[in-house]
Amino acid sequence: MEGIQQFVPLILIFAIMYFLLIRPQQKKAKEHQAMVAGLRRGDQVVTQGGIIGKVVKVKEDGEVEVEIAEGVKVRVVQATIATVVSKTEPAK
Repeated sequence: MEGIQQFVPLILIFAIMYFLLIRPQQKKAKEHQAMVAGLRRGDQVVTQGGIIGKVVKVKEDGEVEVEIAEGVKVRVVQATIATVVSKTEPAK
């Protein structure tokens, strides 16, 4: 019985760390993946580098073409999109 009592604080610490650190991080990662998967042409986005632009084309290989100025387009990896500033309405 005394052997089990020695592990109880260690198990409690692990449980607290899981609920306070690991679980919220996993939830945030899932939300980011859903946001990136929902990118559409016309969405205004901010990259992790701080570049603001409009999505021109979403490619199949995990890339997005973003227009950062008139006539200036850059290819960006989808995972580097930090936030979507404004979403466009779906085409009918």
